Amino acid sequence: MSDGPDAQSAERNTPARRRSRWRDPRVLLGLFITVVAIWFAFRDVDVRAVLGQFRRANLVVLLGLSIPAYLLMVYLRALRWRHLIDPTQSVPTGALFRAVAVGFMANNVFPLRMGEFVRSWYLGRETGVSPTAIFGTVILERVVDTLVVILLALAVLLIWGGGDDGAWRRGLLLLVPVALAPIAGLTWLRRDAERVLGLVSVALRPLPARLRGAVVGQLRTFSGGLGALRGGVHLFWIAFHSLLIWLVASSIPISAGILALGVDLGTPARMLAASWTTLAAVGIAVALPSAPGFFGVYHSACRLALERFGIPAEVALALGTLVHAVFWFTLTGLGFGVLRSRVTSLAEVDEIASR
Repeated sequence: MSDGPDAQSAERNTPARRRSRWRDPRVLLGLFITVVAIWFAFRDVDVRAVLGQFRRANLVVLLGLSIPAYLLMVYLRALRWRHLIDPTQSVPTGALFRAVAVGFMANNVFPLRMGEFVRSWYLGRETGVSPTAIFGTVILERVVDTLVVILLALAVLLIWGGGDDGAWRRGLLLLVPVALAPIAGLTWLRRDAERVLGLVSVALRPLPARLRGAVVGQLRTFSGGLGALRGGVHLFWIAFHSLLIWLVASSIPISAGILALGVDLGTPARMLAASWTTLAAVGIAVALPSAPGFFGVYHSACRLALERFGIPAEVALALGTLVHAVFWFTLTGLGFGVLRSRVTSLAEVDEIASR
């Protein structure tokens, strides 16, 4: 029996949507920024010296420390997400872990940071929770991560200094309002949803009534995913897991890269400073539009941060490349493994990302 003309039309249009997605101006901007970032990363660099660093790297140390750290990071993100979503509906940690893994994989292979939409869809499919409500918790999570990264960068500057020109300090201070504004907006939406929805409805009055009603309805469902902003024990665990994610799990791979290349920074405290500075730089850089997998911007951030600690450009670039490679293969492989274990094809995920 035929699926009907609508289903056949949707099937025919999927490849067209995928092609048009890669022609999206946002994708083109990301590719442009990636090319510029790659140019900056390799500027005035002796490529043979970088290859020499690859050959001398201790892969046992790099992989032995980094892979467990990335798996721990995914698990900690699942635990934190549970506290973000629990005020809406209780969800098993295993389902959250799988959704986080699939989301990272999608960010590594699809443009436009589709991982956030994909993991909302994936968790909704597994649990029956509204994907729109889930996406509200994802947005809240991104805001929390942005705030933590900025606070981490400020802490590094205050403890270890921000350089002679103070440019980093001034730049980060300008970013603080950028991080706080979304939190204020989300808090307002959570505490006084009807007033916010009323203002949105007024702002959208020039649009057709049907479209305006759909937007307001989606925003109402979205606000339901912001229950963690009520405070209490959930906020404590969100903050606690966020510190573990960034100060421990995410910084271990960078420290592993420093150890694997035999970089001598003098003291463990200085190595920790280099790791946290690099992590903060990477966290800010990957917020920029870029190609899937954060190629280019990740490497430039590593070079920019590590050179401030006297590490030669060739060593810094080799370190960033190795750490990024382990990140990409570990999290992409984990996501593919989850899809295979749950009998979900990449084509199905690609179709969701193309919508």
